[in-house]
Amino acid sequence: MSLPQSVNARLRRVPAWPVYLVGVLPVFWFFYLGLTGGLGPEPIRALEQELGRLSLQVLIAVLAVTPLRKFTGISLLKFRRALGLLVFFYVAVHLAVWLFLDVQIWNQIWKDIVKRPYVTIGMVGLVLMVPLAMTSNDWSLRRLGAGSWRRLHRLTYVAAVLGAVHFVMLRKGWQLEPILYLLAIVALLAARVRWRELRGAAKMRRVGS
Repeated sequence: MSLPQSVNARLRRVPAWPVYLVGVLPVFWFFYLGLTGGLGPEPIRALEQELGRLSLQVLIAVLAVTPLRKFTGISLLKFRRALGLLVFFYVAVHLAVWLFLDVQIWNQIWKDIVKRPYVTIGMVGLVLMVPLAMTSNDWSLRRLGAGSWRRLHRLTYVAAVLGAVHFVMLRKGWQLEPILYLLAIVALLAARVRWRELRGAAKMRRVGS
C-alpha cells in the first residue's frame, strides 16, 4: 500500500464532527484573551484582526484540499464542508465584533460600508459566502444537482480573493503578512487551473491515440 493510500485509509476512520468542536475553540480563546488583557491595549481591534486572520487561514486550508488530493493522492474531502462552515462562522463573528463592539453606531456602519473600500470588499465577500453556507448540506446538493451545486460553490474562489484583498487594504500599505495570504490563495487557485489544463491535455492525448 502506498503512502497516500495508507493515509487515506486512516483518515476514513476519523469522523468529521470533531472538526466543528475543535474549530470553535479559538473563538472562545480570543474572547478570553480580550477580556483578560491578552490582546493588548486595543482588544476589540485585535479581536477583529485575529478572527479575520483565522478565517483566511482556514479558507486557505479549504482551497488546499483539492490540489492536495490531485497532486499527492491524499484526500481530506470529508473534512472540507466542516472547514468551510467554520470559515463562515469566523467571518460572521468577525462582523459581529465590528458591528456591536467596534462601530456600534448604526448610521456610521452604513457610511463605512459605502465610503471605505476595504469595508465594501469585505461585505461583498461575506454576502457571497451566505449562499455557500446555506447550501453546505446534502439536501441542497440533491436539490440543486451536482453540476449546479458545484457552479454555485465556485463563489468560494471569489470570496477568498475578496477576503485577502480586504486584509491587504485594511493593513494600509504593502505589508508582508496580508500579501502572503493573497499570494497563497492565488497560488492555490492557479494550481486548480493548472490541474484542469493537465487533465484536459491528457484527455486529448487519449482521444488522439
